[in-house]
Amino acid sequence: MLESRLWHGSRDRVSPDRSRVAPPGGPAGAEPVRGTPPRVRSEIVTTPNVPSSPPPGLALGAVAGAGRRGSSRIACRLPDGGLLDVGSLATAQRGPYPDLLTAPNLDRLLDAGSSAWREVCEWLAAWRADHEKAFAHRLPTEGLVPVLPFTVADYVDFYACEQHARNAGLIFRPDAEPLTPNWRHLPVGYHGRAGTVRVSGCPVVRPAGQRAAGDFGPTRRLDLEAELGYVLGGPVPGPVPVDDAAEHVFGVVLLNDWSARDIQGFETRPLGPHLGKSFATSISAWVTPIGELEPARVPLPPHDPEPLPYLTPRAPARGLDLDLAVHLNGERIATPPAADLYWAPEQLVAHLTSNGAGLRAGDLLGSGTISGPERDQFGSLLEMSWNGRHPVVLSNGGHRTWLEDGDEVVITATAPAADGSRFSLGEVRGRVRGS
Repeated sequence: MLESRLWHGSRDRVSPDRSRVAPPGGPAGAEPVRGTPPRVRSEIVTTPNVPSSPPPGLALGAVAGAGRRGSSRIACRLPDGGLLDVGSLATAQRGPYPDLLTAPNLDRLLDAGSSAWREVCEWLAAWRADHEKAFAHRLPTEGLVPVLPFTVADYVDFYACEQHARNAGLIFRPDAEPLTPNWRHLPVGYHGRAGTVRVSGCPVVRPAGQRAAGDFGPTRRLDLEAELGYVLGGPVPGPVPVDDAAEHVFGVVLLNDWSARDIQGFETRPLGPHLGKSFATSISAWVTPIGELEPARVPLPPHDPEPLPYLTPRAPARGLDLDLAVHLNGERIATPPAADLYWAPEQLVAHLTSNGAGLRAGDLLGSGTISGPERDQFGSLLEMSWNGRHPVVLSNGGHRTWLEDGDEVVITATAPAADGSRFSLGEVRGRVRGS
C-alpha cells in the first residue's frame, strides 16, 4: 500500500485514508505515477547500525556438538545469551514431557499439540527467570552449531503484505492496477520446496536457470526477502476453522526467501514462482513460541472488503508488531515493520486448509516479503532499488542493486515484552557463494 505513512509499526494507529494513494516517496494525495521509482535521495536508504540489541527472549532450537557426536539436542536461549540444555534439565528436574524434550529437535513437541507447548513454555519461563539455578544444565558455547530446529513438512509462502504487493505491481505492471483482483479477498500464496529450507548460517549458492528465452546461466538478479515464518504443529485434518487455527501455530521464526528475479520473471506465467524461488529459504535457528509474542499482537490494517466468514474469527484478527532490520555486509539498509501485514497467521492457516487439506507438524508458512510505506522500510532489493533503477548506496561508497557473491545478509527482529521492554527474536544469516 503506497499510502503515505500508512500503518507504520506504531502501537497507536489511525485508520489510513485509502483515497490518498501516493507513489513511493510521493506526498499523500498525489496522483499515482505507475512504475515510477521512489522520489527519494538514495543516501537515505541506509540507516546507522544499532550498537546494541535487546536480550534474547524465550525461544527453542536445536544444537549439535559439545560432546555429542552425530547428535543434536533441544536448547533454550537464556537472557544472558547462554543456552540451556532443555532435555538435561527436564530429566534432572522431572520437568514436563521429558520424552519430548530429550529428542534431537522440536519434531515430537510440535506433534504433541498446544497443551503440551504451553506447559513446556511456562515451565521454561520459570527456569529462565532464575536461570542461575539451572547452571549445571547450561551448554558450553564452544563447538556448538545450530541445526534446523524442526523437520520442515510442507513450506507455503504467502504474499500477505499490501505494501509489497503494491510495489511489485507498480514495478511489473506499470499500466495496470497494482493489486491483482483477488488480493484483498484471500491470502495469495504458493507451495515452495521444504527440502531447500536451511538453518541460519548456511551459505546460499547462486542458482542457475533460464533468465530469458535461450539464455541459461547463474542469476544476475539475486535478491533477499525479509519475512516471518509461522511454525505449525498439532497435526489435524482440514479444514481448520479460523477460530481453532491458533491452536496449531507453535511459534515464529525469521525467514529469508532468497529469490532469483530474472529466473522468476521468465518462468512465472502462467503457473507462478518455481525455480527462481525454490533454491533456498533460510530460517532462524530459534523458534519464538507464539505465546511469548502476546504483547506484540495488534489490530490488523482495515480490510476492504470484509473477509468471507471462513476468514473472519469471532474476535478481531490480530497481527504482530515486530520490528525487523535487514543488514547487508554489516550495514543496516532497511527496517520493515511486520505490523503492516494484511493477514494474520490464523487466517493463513484457515485459508490453507479451507479446501480440506490438513496440517502436519513442522509445516512452515512464510508471511511474504514485509515492507513499510517508506523506501528504507522495503523488505527486498527489488523494491529498494526499484528493480535495479536506483541502487542502494552504502556507507563505504559502494552500492547494490542485486546481491553479489560474498555478500552476507542478516535479518533481525525485536518484539515488545509485557514489561514494556523489548527482546530479540535472533537472526537469520546467509552468505552468497558463487556457483
